[in-house]
Amino acid sequence: MVKQYETVFIMTPVLSVEQMKEAVNKYRDLLKEYGAEVVHEEEWGLKKLAYPIQKKSTGFYQLLEYRMEGEHIRNFEIAYKRDERILRFLTVALDKHAIAYNEKKRRMKKGESEVKTN
Repeated sequence: MVKQYETVFIMTPVLSVEQMKEAVNKYRDLLKEYGAEVVHEEEWGLKKLAYPIQKKSTGFYQLLEYRMEGEHIRNFEIAYKRDERILRFLTVALDKHAIAYNEKKRRMKKGESEVKTN
């Protein structure tokens, strides 16, 4: 059954911008390989961590929201675990309320950016 998921992952801060984008592209391509449809993607940038992870106090945050068969999630997460560029990740299955909230939030953000440009 196709469900909607959201994955936030933190990449090590020692990566260059090109290496970070390469990692994001790898996971976007992996999703497409599993037949997923990427609904939304956000780059949150370099942020301070709440606590040190692998002696790092900052990390590059990235969000991917997608629709995919649930059976592929395990393989997708194994790829994160094997990648030394990834410090942490969290995948969440979204229910109808979370999906509606995310869509509303994106519409509001889009509306704000249109107001600011006028």
